[in-house]
This record gives sequence, structure tokens and C-alpha cells, in this order.
Amino acid sequence: MGFFSTLLDLFFPPKCAFCHKVLDSGKSGVCARCKNSVARAEPQAVSDRGEVFTVCVSPLLYADTVKDSIRRFKFKGQTGYAKIYGKFIAESIADNLAGRYDLITWVPLSRKRLKSRGYDQAMLLCMAAALELNDVAVAALEKYRDVPAQSGVGDAAHRRANISGVYRVPDPELVADKRVLLVDDILTTGSTLDECARMLLDAGALEVLCATLARTRDREETAGDDF
Repeated sequence: MGFFSTLLDLFFPPKCAFCHKVLDSGKSGVCARCKNSVARAEPQAVSDRGEVFTVCVSPLLYADTVKDSIRRFKFKGQTGYAKIYGKFIAESIADNLAGRYDLITWVPLSRKRLKSRGYDQAMLLCMAAALELNDVAVAALEKYRDVPAQSGVGDAAHRRANISGVYRVPDPELVADKRVLLVDDILTTGSTLDECARMLLDAGALEVLCATLARTRDREETAGDDF
């Protein structure tokens, strides 16, 4: 096994998930520089409140190498990044939301988008974060109608209208009387998280708290990606 691992490293050397530079021999995931600078370039957890969800914590800022890294994760099939990202999210949750939730779930893709992409990035993030927290993520939401990507529909008002009524809770008993922690990849205007939170509360959840891997500098700005 060690011999084949060495061969793989020789022909396909592991690269840092953020700066994408080749890592030193025996290293994986994140280089020393990015581990110390990217994750802590901003406060470890950026808290925010939505119209419906109580709070959202995000360890990273969606800019520079973080933005490039997340784009590779979402659109280039770099699903292995989920384990690395999960550690950042879990640390943010542990530092800010410990003891405040009963159930962990994620913002799902539509069936059409899932078929096209081949994987649900928010599900991978959520499961990785839950594993780091010694917990289990469960599917509580369904996106039963495909709509245009949020990044292409304009400001916050248009984003809210775009995703209104596209999510549902298949099993209300799962979330009834629970404080739900909702995980997604990026916080921009908060419209998607608010819509999902609204569905969860309508299904009987007591409260919805959120955690994302990253957030934009301005809640009103669009990040220019296919969310």
C-alpha cells in the first residue's frame, strides 16, 4: 500500500486545497501557510442573522484562494475537499453553537442539478462537519423544483422570489420540536437559508441555526457563481 501511495504521489502529487500548490512529501489537505493564514484571515466565526434563521456562523471569507478552492470543489469534482472543509465548519460550530441544536441537516440540490453535477456539495460538507462533531447528518429537506441559479437572478428580493416554495420537508416528524442546524456552502444574501428555515419552522422545528463554509463580504453582493 505504501509503495502504491508513493507512486500516486509521484505522478499525481497532492496539492493544497486552497493555494493549489504541491504539498511537501507526506502532507495532504492544506499547506502550512494556508492553514495559518486562510482559515484565520478573518475572525474564526462570522455571525449573522437572517429574516427567519437565528444565526449563521462561517469560518471563511469567500474571496481569493478560498473562492478558487470552493469553485474547484463545486464545479471541478474536487469532492475530497469536503473532509478539509468539514473541519473548518465543525470548529466554527463547536466554538459558537455547541449545545444549541438537536439535529444537523443541509440545503439540498434539486434532482436535476444533482444529476448534472453528480454530487451534492452541501450534503458532503454537512456529513464531513457532523463526523468531526461526532454527530450524524440527516436529510430533512427536499428541493422538489429546479429553478435558475441564485447568482443569475439579481438582488436579494429577486433571490427570495426565485426560491420561494421550492423546498419542502418530507417528514415533519423528523424536525418537530427540534432545534435544527442547517449547513450550506456559501452565505450571500441569506435568501436560500431563510427559505429553508421557513419550511423547517412550518414543519414544527423550534429554531433554525445555520453554518456555512464561507460568506461574502457583503450580504447584498452576489458571488458570481452557480449556487
